[in-house]
Amino acid sequence: MQGILAGIITSVDVIGLYVLIPNVRYRLFLSVWTAALHMLFPLLGFELGNYLVRFLLDWGQWISSILLFCIGLHLLLFSHKDEKVTISPILLAVTASLDTFSVSISFGMLHLEKTLFIISAGVSALICSYGSLVIARRSQVLLGNKFQKIAGVILIIMGFLAIWQ
Repeated sequence: MQGILAGIITSVDVIGLYVLIPNVRYRLFLSVWTAALHMLFPLLGFELGNYLVRFLLDWGQWISSILLFCIGLHLLLFSHKDEKVTISPILLAVTASLDTFSVSISFGMLHLEKTLFIISAGVSALICSYGSLVIARRSQVLLGNKFQKIAGVILIIMGFLAIWQ
């Protein structure tokens, strides 16, 4: 039961990121890719955790914060133009799923049920990402590019907060 709950909790952050990005062309592809990464990264984290703990402890926060900052800056810079913001679905899914890698290392140390956690994280990520992308698309009609500006500022703040933790 703990593995299922942990998988769901690690997938909830996808909602926070994807609901802020309304201009995604292939929502189902991005959702499936995110779910696959939410299963692959924990698997790698469980298997390679002992070797990478030192690296992630030193650089994990910096990598996450730089990625969040860059996406937020990208959203802010392109919110003034009438062009659609295009972020590679591959980069977006990697950014959204990167934290599951480091989280799974600690879950591996706690001897959490690996299979349940990985399946739960993947299914939850699929549901959360597709649902938030649908909501983002519908909310853009109401809010326009104001939503994009707010998203950019929030992601930049999250990037700075990740450094200070």
